[in-house]
Amino acid sequence: MKKLGLVFLILIIMSTFIFSSKVVAQDKNLVVRIAKLQIDSAKLESYKTALKEQAETAVRIEPGVITLYAVYEKDHPTHVTVFEIYANIDAYKAHLQTPHFKKYKSTTMEMVKSLELIETVPIVLETKGK
Repeated sequence: MKKLGLVFLILIIMSTFIFSSKVVAQDKNLVVRIAKLQIDSAKLESYKTALKEQAETAVRIEPGVITLYAVYEKDHPTHVTVFEIYANIDAYKAHLQTPHFKKYKSTTMEMVKSLELIETVPIVLETKGK
């Protein structure tokens, strides 16, 4: 049932994509990842603030960061899922070296109780333009 919930979540997130028309969903170079985190409940609001700052900055200033979506489970607000799309592996590696990502990692280190990174292969990524 947990896998079914994850698949459903992914489908919902993918159905709401709004990113640049320059990105072709079938581009074989895209790096698409899912990060599943569990956050310390006492630090949840601070975590959400740090995540929002990092994601907004990355999308705004990094040309290779196409999409960063973060959601939490309605019944389990400390369970956070981040859906990430990068133009290619170099863009992903560059993202990991940015000051804002390093700040996010150091700021949230004590807030994150668990982290699972899932590598994916897109089947289809469709969206309506803005």
